[in-house]
Amino acid sequence: MPNTISGDLDLSQLPPYEKRLFVPANASLTNKDEVLALYEKLLQQSISSSQELESWLQDRSELDAAVDQAGSLLYIRMTSQTDDLNRAQGYKDFVENVVPAVKPLVDQLNQKYLKIRQNFSLDQKRYEIYDRRLHSDVELFRAKNVPLQTHADLLSQEYQTIAGAMTVHFNGEELTLPQMAKFLLEPNRQLREEAWRLISQRRLQDKDRLEEIFDRMLTLRHEIALNAGYNNFCDYQFRAYHRFDYTPNECKQYHETIQRLVVPIVEGILRKRKTQMNLRELRPWDLAVDPLGLSPLKPFREVQELISGVGEIFFRLDKRWGEQFQEMARCGLLDLASRKGKAPGGYQSTLAEARKPFIFMNAVGIDQDVNTLLHEGGHAFHSLAAASQFLYPYRHAPMEFCEVASMTMELLGGEHLDIFYNREDAQRSRLSHLEDIVEILVWVAIVDSFQFWIYEHPKHSHPERTNAWLTIHERFSPQMVDWNGLKDIRAYLWHRQLHIFEVPFYYIEYGIAQLGALSLWLHFKKNPDEALKSYQKALALGGSRRLPEIFQAAGIKFDFSQNTIAPLTQELQL
Repeated sequence: MPNTISGDLDLSQLPPYEKRLFVPANASLTNKDEVLALYEKLLQQSISSSQELESWLQDRSELDAAVDQAGSLLYIRMTSQTDDLNRAQGYKDFVENVVPAVKPLVDQLNQKYLKIRQNFSLDQKRYEIYDRRLHSDVELFRAKNVPLQTHADLLSQEYQTIAGAMTVHFNGEELTLPQMAKFLLEPNRQLREEAWRLISQRRLQDKDRLEEIFDRMLTLRHEIALNAGYNNFCDYQFRAYHRFDYTPNECKQYHETIQRLVVPIVEGILRKRKTQMNLRELRPWDLAVDPLGLSPLKPFREVQELISGVGEIFFRLDKRWGEQFQEMARCGLLDLASRKGKAPGGYQSTLAEARKPFIFMNAVGIDQDVNTLLHEGGHAFHSLAAASQFLYPYRHAPMEFCEVASMTMELLGGEHLDIFYNREDAQRSRLSHLEDIVEILVWVAIVDSFQFWIYEHPKHSHPERTNAWLTIHERFSPQMVDWNGLKDIRAYLWHRQLHIFEVPFYYIEYGIAQLGALSLWLHFKKNPDEALKSYQKALALGGSRRLPEIFQAAGIKFDFSQNTIAPLTQELQL
């Protein structure tokens, strides 16, 4: 496989999944006038039969996917090198000019379809979910919200730029914060503390800028909700995310159940860690290192080794997955190594017209990198499995199940860690991952609770927000960790969670999905063939069915109440 780890990938030459029938081959989809002309053409088309309506929908899906891909390519280039002014400006121009110009036309297309839909007979089951989404989108759309949403998107880019520029000097090197993470795994406690404090102090340098950015985001989001007729952004965003199958109250019940059932498990894990490490007090820099003092797991030295190893895991699980991952590498659809100027975190982005997935992450040679690539690989195979869905929105499942796809792949791939480790180290990695899962369930409750508080109190002050965060963090945090003297750092821990800035109210999905992934994995351990078959069946549905139906296809229940959480935590036996 070629080494596909640079920030200078050219993905623009990927061929479309299907030959274009509506969008001209030479169309410039970053040019506002050309894009608008194509949407206007769709609006002007006359439709006089069910067959013509379905043909029109295919034309619309083709255009939506092509424009989506144009924006995705600009976003990928921008996040791959946030300090490149040309890339930043290219993405900014698209967000400022093309996206807001298209939104009113998209609303008109939605209204046109829903009106014409009443006159012609279409397969009810095939279009049920599509119709429901469009009804919701029409209900929410307000022209005066378009510039507000554009402003919020640009603020997200500003957040990315600030975060991507964060580096520190350590041991004579300039390192990104993801690169610094490996030092938190070192047995030398003094070294860990120095690295942790350096990372934390670097984040604090930009806390005022990030607070100011978030203040502006909060004001915009509250105004958007009011404009759409909602009392707060909570209710508005639930509708905007098409959360038709659960309620805010169920999310708050999740918080309570996690506090009651899962926080004590984390407390037990940390109590054991404290004893194993022979410490009087556990400090934040003691939480990632091996508690027995073993050297950090080092699954690879070069990113190419990560690609090859994870590729072999995919081959073991399913030959087709292995081949698809190889193809991604050959096509330059992986950007995995951490470097200066690269945006933090990881993501999988589908290039909607080519119907190909792209994976972005910040690998530095630690155990977590393997899980991250398995995770994003799960998203990638989900995208490929649903690529044949004829409606553009159906090629993307609800996020609650998208995360089941990725989190399940972490657990399935974890059964084959002998590719990277000997037996003892593979077991260390698996146990660490299961402990991380329990902690993720708690972190989801923290982040989701905080977001509820933020948007239910939109007029809050900075001190009130800080106090709310500290109160919520304390509510869900085991008492085993000593934060004495670190209040300022603890007060702004939420700044590292990009979802709060960029995709507001997107986080409960991880909790819902983690429970689903655990259920699928336990099924896999009992009946691998049946579990894989169900998993793949659900992936292929994309977004064409309701959430409970997709979960059912995967052989699991759509439920994140105590009825599901209690037995799963007992099964883990940590």
